Amino acid sequence: MTSNLLYKEFRLAAHPNLYIFTALGALVLVPAYPYGMVFLFGCLGPYITFMYGRETNDIYYTALLPVKKRDTVKAKCLLVVSAQIAQLFLSLPFAILRTYILPGGNPAGIEANVAYYGFGLITYAVFNLIFLTQFFKTAYKAGKAFLFAIIPTNLIVVAMEASVHIPVFSWLDGLTAIEMLRQLPLLFIGIAVYLIGILLAYLIAAKRFETVDL
Repeated sequence: MTSNLLYKEFRLAAHPNLYIFTALGALVLVPAYPYGMVFLFGCLGPYITFMYGRETNDIYYTALLPVKKRDTVKAKCLLVVSAQIAQLFLSLPFAILRTYILPGGNPAGIEANVAYYGFGLITYAVFNLIFLTQFFKTAYKAGKAFLFAIIPTNLIVVAMEASVHIPVFSWLDGLTAIEMLRQLPLLFIGIAVYLIGILLAYLIAAKRFETVDL
């Protein structure tokens, strides 16, 4: 049942911008660009999709199907996760390529390295936890949910970009094997935070959606 709902999400509910913003993982190839913007696009795509769903009465339509409310929430969460993880994986070949064609580094902020992806997963986790749980309070107010979520999300991105300009944290900007090995704990933390965050987002959102009268 969940797989059918996820298929429905991709075919009917996902706004075209979700696919466009997912493809913007390639922006890590742009010189002198704040790569934290990639993660913000990874949050903006789901938000636009939820807004689109509000205008098309997608939640109401899904609720009329012979499915549990909990499964509706699960499908939405899986849609968000699919887009965000796809964006990260899509960016990887471009991140590797840029080390060869742009060896001078990124003066605008953090490099697309191991630490960068750890920060990215944490950024996604914070956005998902706040946005999804706030949205499913009403299953309607996507704008309000986005406002609550995007402020702390932006703060994380700003902290990530600014930290590499502080000498004591300069290792976060490194691309050598030793530096990226040192960054691995941050990646593992990011993975753990992301998994825990989306699980909590699903459980809380599903519980809240059960009380929503459509």
